[in-house]
Amino acid sequence: MAETIVITGGAGFLGSHLSERLVAEGCSVVCLDDFCTGTPANVAHLAGNPAFRLIRCDVTEHMEVAGQVDAVLHFASPASPADYLEMPIETLRVGSVGTINALELARHKQARFLLASTSEVYGDPLVHPQGEDYWGNVNPVGPRGVYDEAKRFSEALTVAYRKNYKVDTTIVRIFNTYGPRMRPNDGRAIPTFIRQALGGEPITVSGDGTQTRSVCYVSDLVEGVLRLLRSSHPGPMNIGNPCELSVLQLAETIRRMTGTRSAVTFIPRPTDDPRVRQPRIDLAGEVLGWKPEVGLEDGLARTVEWFRQQASRADRAEPRIRAPR
Repeated sequence: MAETIVITGGAGFLGSHLSERLVAEGCSVVCLDDFCTGTPANVAHLAGNPAFRLIRCDVTEHMEVAGQVDAVLHFASPASPADYLEMPIETLRVGSVGTINALELARHKQARFLLASTSEVYGDPLVHPQGEDYWGNVNPVGPRGVYDEAKRFSEALTVAYRKNYKVDTTIVRIFNTYGPRMRPNDGRAIPTFIRQALGGEPITVSGDGTQTRSVCYVSDLVEGVLRLLRSSHPGPMNIGNPCELSVLQLAETIRRMTGTRSAVTFIPRPTDDPRVRQPRIDLAGEVLGWKPEVGLEDGLARTVEWFRQQASRADRAEPRIRAPR
């Protein structure tokens, strides 16, 4: 019998790629999403497949899925600064109440539970690169605290359910991931830079651009998550690409690859913006035999092409206004 996998936030950027991959592998996928940041368009190509169900659901309310469930992947949460700064209470609720509900579903169904945590639990790190044994440097009362602390709390909940209720749990700490289906206005660096470059707008880099990020292409992330799901490891485990570069280097690379004439301009740096970010992925290599395979130029080329196609479709869909006769 095919595995049945429940994915909360399954119509979001990462959730939709996981849904696609699992359906392709012969699993039955139940996608739960309230569409506050995800969209049915991300999984529209799966809609006619009998192995895929999309259910509009606020996971902070009671969650119920009929029948067998083999695994619950909890990916529901606003994940970009533009989203969680606008929806702070919703972000905290999905990290707390939403995580309890997802854990209760896994407990009731005796299913494997995977929590999508984040590198943001490390905050503005004082240890570099960041390993799973680092406890982080988070400002709980800063603007980013609503997301950082929601994820830290959800990790604590997951560990408590594993210890007290013997739920089969694991935790993945996801580092900056990019690829098709990112929203052009979600506030994260790569979609922002690509949108600006393709639109001929100034490419806005915060601060002086020397802060670093390590970016992972979405197919590599999905592979790592599924290997962790199918292992017995409890986590937490970093999944990300350790190839570190500055935000300014990232902007200049996108500027070159798009062939834009857009100039790079500098804007104020957000409060508590991390100065560095780089995962240690030794554990993923040892336990899962995983490492990222898609290089930066290849991943960015695929992402830029997807954004070009989306812009072209939007242009074709624009209503034409006839000149008066």
